[in-house]
Amino acid sequence: MSDSIIQQIKDKLEIVDVIGSYLKLQKTGINYRAICPFHSEKKPSFFVSPVRQSWRCFGCGEGGSVFDFIMKIEGVEFGDALRILARRAGVELQSFRPEWRTARQRLYEIAEFSACFFERQLEASEMGKEVKKYLLKRGLNEASIKKWRLGYAPESWRALSDYLVSQGYERQEIVSAGLAVEPENKGQTPYDRFRKRIIFPVFDLNSQVIGFGARILEGSEEAAKYINTPNTLLYDKSKVLYGLNFAKLEARKKNAVILSEGYLDTILAHQIGFENTVALSGTALTPWHLKILKRYASQLYTAFDMDIAGNRATQKGIDLAQKEDFEVKVIRMAADKDPADIISQNPKEWEEAVSHAKDIFDFYFETAFSQFDRNTPEGKKEIPKILLPKIKIITNKIVQAHWVGKLAAGLKVSEQIIWEELAGIKEKEDEASSNDVSNVSNVSNAGAVLSGEKSVKTRKEMIEERILFLVLSQPVNLALITDELMEIFSPEIKIIFSELKKNVKDKTETAVLVKTLEKIERKSENIKKVLDDVFLMAGVQDFGVEAGEAGEELAAEIELCLEELRKIDLRKKMETLCREIEEAEKENNDKKKLEGLLEEFNKVSKELAKWNY
Repeated sequence: MSDSIIQQIKDKLEIVDVIGSYLKLQKTGINYRAICPFHSEKKPSFFVSPVRQSWRCFGCGEGGSVFDFIMKIEGVEFGDALRILARRAGVELQSFRPEWRTARQRLYEIAEFSACFFERQLEASEMGKEVKKYLLKRGLNEASIKKWRLGYAPESWRALSDYLVSQGYERQEIVSAGLAVEPENKGQTPYDRFRKRIIFPVFDLNSQVIGFGARILEGSEEAAKYINTPNTLLYDKSKVLYGLNFAKLEARKKNAVILSEGYLDTILAHQIGFENTVALSGTALTPWHLKILKRYASQLYTAFDMDIAGNRATQKGIDLAQKEDFEVKVIRMAADKDPADIISQNPKEWEEAVSHAKDIFDFYFETAFSQFDRNTPEGKKEIPKILLPKIKIITNKIVQAHWVGKLAAGLKVSEQIIWEELAGIKEKEDEASSNDVSNVSNVSNAGAVLSGEKSVKTRKEMIEERILFLVLSQPVNLALITDELMEIFSPEIKIIFSELKKNVKDKTETAVLVKTLEKIERKSENIKKVLDDVFLMAGVQDFGVEAGEAGEELAAEIELCLEELRKIDLRKKMETLCREIEEAEKENNDKKKLEGLLEEFNKVSKELAKWNY
């Protein structure tokens, strides 16, 4: 495959559309910004340039092309990113370079072949037809069965495995895909993991099959009602949300996600219009899930058992969501019903339940006060025991004070007593939760650390790029960059200014400027990165200079930046001289050298003093 295919994909895709399908982008000047998905932050420092077709986070330093974004956000190699984007662009990859057909690609192929196999079994086999009748009886319609690609795994030990082998895959690959199990007796052939079960394919954000959930048939004596694909190269249940590929746009539109526990709950919710519903895949809510959901919404509706004295894992997940500033609401249901039951029997009842969802703290208070008598010593002891740990994790002090006041009023005690009790609550679990969230960021940034990339720009780099941007805004100010000043710039900036001074003579020569920049950025990848960042800078700090802005103001700002750059250069020289003087004093055998260093130090020190150091 030639590089022209890569360019063809780039030409057909708009980077804003691709990244916008993952993140909530907000237009700012000529660029777009968002909360960075690769590190924890409150204010957006992630910027996308439609002009440069590039992105950069000025918080963690990550950035690059649309391919770099997909590799980072999906955690895949280049070959997989290429395939994802080719599919999106409608470009057919007819021949792969060998290195692009990775082990992950083979697993994607196995997952897709398996999904097709299960779909055919549902439609064509006798037992499959019975299963389909059951699904229709549960309230699913034909369109939903097709959209979600539901299937049936036949009651056979190796039907799927034998089919995949016939398609050219090794049995060990099928085991690696989580679709077959190694027998305890190593001499035996692996057997199918899913047998006599309803199959729910699990998709990634690009609607590619990455794993499967499987439900027993009604009346079956199987022990586990649901089983899932084990963790593989493609599938990790702690990071996957079922249905998010279909829910992400509606979630962003409504700024809300409904979180359910079951596959059927999710499909039926989508079927009646609640297309912002997703499900957990046999696990509790994790920091990874929250990091993904935060890209699309800030409101989280829970549609599962929320007994505050019950499931510890569920409670930990909700506590994490609150620490991540999600607005959490609880959808109330009868104890013996789940969303699938309600939706299939009475969709209006589900609509009412969602519209009347309770704020998580109203739910906590209502539940705690209903379990104990607030007027008894036991109640005054047990109610705070339930509620204070919840109030403790509230990050907003004003909101926290509100709930402290409400608890004090409910118990008929002074707020001071509640504050004192709150201060005594240990935060061990909170700290552990915080570490969990930090670990997500650490893992996300591991690639940059391992590859030796710088994650944060130095002050000097930022000032240099600021100067470059301001000069490009009005090239007449190139005259301010004298030959003497050129020496204090980094190599990349020096090359850029050198080429600009040779080729750009007048601020009106826009075409010449563009051609020169195109020529310059081909000199090295580092120079291209600098220019990418400079063009993104307008969105980051509102640097955009209007055509009518006074040239004097712009020139004055450049002078200030150059002054700061001189100071940085002089400070660096002083640090170097200090080290050299220290070494010379230790050696104590070259007085002339030491005197020369001291003289140079005094000279630099005086120079720095002139700049009001």
